[in-house]
Amino acid sequence: MTEGDSTNKIGKTFVWLAWIMALALLMFVFQGTLDEQYNPNSQPQVSLNDSGQAEVILKQNRQGHYVTKGTINESSVTFLLDTGATQVSIPAHIADELQLESYGSYPVQTANGRVTVYKTKIDQLSIGNIFLYNVAAHINPAMKSDEILLGMSALKKVEFSQTGKQLTLREHP
Repeated sequence: MTEGDSTNKIGKTFVWLAWIMALALLMFVFQGTLDEQYNPNSQPQVSLNDSGQAEVILKQNRQGHYVTKGTINESSVTFLLDTGATQVSIPAHIADELQLESYGSYPVQTANGRVTVYKTKIDQLSIGNIFLYNVAAHINPAMKSDEILLGMSALKKVEFSQTGKQLTLREHP
């Protein structure tokens, strides 16, 4: 092998490494963009209105849903707001991580059919600066997603109004 062949081989290796690094960087940059499109409320906008009530303003995601970060019993979770859901519905794998206790089971009709769920209670749930206590929920072993459906058992404890692609949640007076 001549010195020119060796230099050429090293050059090609560096070109390949540069392409691999560029692709990895692009994936890293665009993953953040995709995450932001799915959940534009990873840090929801919070304020107090003129009456001193806590308010949270959420933006719709690309699919027209309201997805936001929040907490259950001070552990970080992702909520998908669902006014069509009677209860807060927690996938079983998330309930296990949150160490939620279940008691009693009952059947429910979901968009994906009939399923048996397990009652639970959330001591504290928060979105931004809004805190809810003793929220009825159920653990759903059929849900495989990483989002918790924030149903009416929580949403009935706040006022909410939609304007355009923005939803305002406000604590009850």
